[in-house]
Amino acid sequence: MSSVPLGKTAVSLFAGVGTVCLGSVVTLKTEDTSTFPHFTRSFEGESCYDLGTFNGRFKDMLLSFNPLLLSNTESSCRSKESEISSLKKRFEAGENLTFTEEDNTQLWRDQRIVSASIHPDTGDIIPMPFRMSGYVPFNGPISIAMMSSTSTWGLLGCNFLNQSQNAMINYFNRNASSPMSNETLAVSYAGAVGSAMLVAYGLSTFIKKKAPNPDTATKLLRFVAFPSSVMASGLNCYIVRSPEIESGVTLLNENHQPINTPKSSIAARQGVIETTQSRAILQCPVFLIPPTLLATVFKGTIVRSPGLAVPITTYLLCVCFGFGLPMACAIFPQISSIGVEEVEEEIREKIREECKLRGGKMPERVYFNRGL
Repeated sequence: MSSVPLGKTAVSLFAGVGTVCLGSVVTLKTEDTSTFPHFTRSFEGESCYDLGTFNGRFKDMLLSFNPLLLSNTESSCRSKESEISSLKKRFEAGENLTFTEEDNTQLWRDQRIVSASIHPDTGDIIPMPFRMSGYVPFNGPISIAMMSSTSTWGLLGCNFLNQSQNAMINYFNRNASSPMSNETLAVSYAGAVGSAMLVAYGLSTFIKKKAPNPDTATKLLRFVAFPSSVMASGLNCYIVRSPEIESGVTLLNENHQPINTPKSSIAARQGVIETTQSRAILQCPVFLIPPTLLATVFKGTIVRSPGLAVPITTYLLCVCFGFGLPMACAIFPQISSIGVEEVEEEIREKIREECKLRGGKMPERVYFNRGL
């Protein structure tokens, strides 16, 4: 650790987080607020962007994961939540409310603050380290340490911290329409972190046995972070979120409002798989782009000044993390959908009965919150 320039590394960490924040600020400054839909807050998962497109989802996620959102106090978040909830009740009561463009824009931004800090199902404040907006500043240093580790014990320690935080992020950002017992949570956590540690240990042990000499093994161990993170993050997410599959998730109509049917395990499985895939994909920009740039663009700089290797790696990783996270999460819509013919038969029958009673048409798809 003595060879690591801690001061320069800390500056690089703040610069990386700052660059991510700057990206969100620029996006906010260049928004065409005149195109924002009228704020009604009548649907869960509603956004001022077109969530039917990747670009719309990316912008929405980029701003929702902005580390600057951590600066909002709990009382401020609760105040905005209360105001938005009051407006929602007035809309549901049939009031025809209109806002100026400035007020409309502010309401959308207030909702972003609320959704980034308060769980939509439980109504609880999400602890800062486990918010999506806290992913980069809190997980960034752990990922940097993991990439810099060249020993089995170092890798295991970093993987334990990394996957413990990932498990808590997966838990606090899950679909919580079905309760999870403390026993289930404990088993899920142990399974997720245990599997991550096993993957890291297995890969590092394999490299040490197969490498021709200790120097080669040390160099190769730097590349364990990527494959171990892909497998471990995927397993972590699936194990922590898998109880949702057993209990099922609440289905929504086209207006994203709950429908009167049993909870669907089939929809829950789809949501868990989609989220697991996005978590695994996230590791690509985080653990592939920085080493590639270090070996090409910054190769000469590091040869001339080896002490800059860790600070440059720190900055690149934070930036790739900050922009890679919303890109990975934007691959799948948070409010996902599934064909009515694909859900459980008893749910189809319930929907069919409701349609007959109301004289409506059988919908082709139903929706659900897959979590983040």
